[in-house]
Amino acid sequence: MPDIEAARDELAGRGVGVSEVFHFEEGQQRPGPDPARSDYNSFLSFSDPDGTGWMVQESRRSRASS
Repeated sequence: MPDIEAARDELAGRGVGVSEVFHFEEGQQRPGPDPARSDYNSFLSFSDPDGTGWMVQESRRSRASS
């Protein structure tokens, strides 16, 4: 997902019980997106109706076209 906050808003808007966005800094979980918006360091989580946990990571890196 290129915008973790937009992803969270969309999931919450559809009634999904989704966590707040968080990131890791110095090995500790911190609230909010990564201040540097580094790829793969901003997350959110939720569980589907079957109880399976899901984690979404932000990746702002664009894919090279082929």
